[in-house]
Amino acid sequence: MTEKLSNGRAANVIANQIIRSGTSPGANYRAACRARSKAEFIAKLGIVEEELDETLYWLEVLVEADFLPQKDADPLTKEGNELLGIVVASIRTAKKRSPPR
Repeated sequence: MTEKLSNGRAANVIANQIIRSGTSPGANYRAACRARSKAEFIAKLGIVEEELDETLYWLEVLVEADFLPQKDADPLTKEGNELLGIVVASIRTAKKRSPPR
């Protein structure tokens, strides 16, 4: 998607942000799977949540700035929201299963 954006300065800056925030959830999820404690697992999933939300924000900015048609953003937004829902549910489950402090 970012390769299809115009080559203007603003579009490039936003594209770079999307590339960073859009690739971060995978790396942080992998780190969460290797967590040494429940607390570390929950913290890493929190980063996944934040990065997914940031990516959704940048998609909204692209649409609002008319760099990306809404119809092109819709499937990406849908998938991002689905992943966000899964991660939030996982965090809630992990917190419920954590021993009280």
